Amino acid sequence: LQNDAISNENHTRYLSIIKSELKSAERVIQDYLNFSNPEIKSMEPLLLQEELEQVVQLLQPLAKRNSVKIVSIFSPGEEIEGDKQKFHQCFVNIMKNAIESMPEGGILTVETERTTTVSILIKDTGSGMTLEQVAHLGEPYYSTKGSKGTGLGIMVVYSIVRAMNGTIHVESEIGEGTTFKITFPSLLSNSLEAKKTEKELVMS
Repeated sequence: LQNDAISNENHTRYLSIIKSELKSAERVIQDYLNFSNPEIKSMEPLLLQEELEQVVQLLQPLAKRNSVKIVSIFSPGEEIEGDKQKFHQCFVNIMKNAIESMPEGGILTVETERTTTVSILIKDTGSGMTLEQVAHLGEPYYSTKGSKGTGLGIMVVYSIVRAMNGTIHVESEIGEGTTFKITFPSLLSNSLEAKKTEKELVMS
């Protein structure tokens, strides 16, 4: 760039490359920081439909570039307790990986369901993984992307979910796609249980 002989076209192209690589480096550094310090310092009620819709909206441009259709199936009113920023990062990482596993297009389904807990299911119709690859997910620096990945994104996902008292279950089949099932304690269930206990104490 300091060479006056380069054309304006190359000057613009080099600046674009620098900006792109700086963003990439920033993402990796942020992943390192989040992995090394996954502690949740402030918890707040999170309305799942609202938070997940924000993540979906953020990833729509990437989905369109990959010819991926995002389908949302939400149970209304579901709430959990967590850190909003880390929750967003967690599901951006999962959905981004899912979209990138469908370079020829496909369907990404984002679904919530509740029993005594709340589960968020992220399903793709991508290339899928072997049982061995699934077993290694979340391990330090393990990536299914080969030299293109650092493995930090999924490590951060596992760290955040654990810090928010959640669990992860992954099912996948080569050529059929992958499903991430992330389960958290339900604020609604906790509230009902607390009221039930309070009522029992009053009656006794």
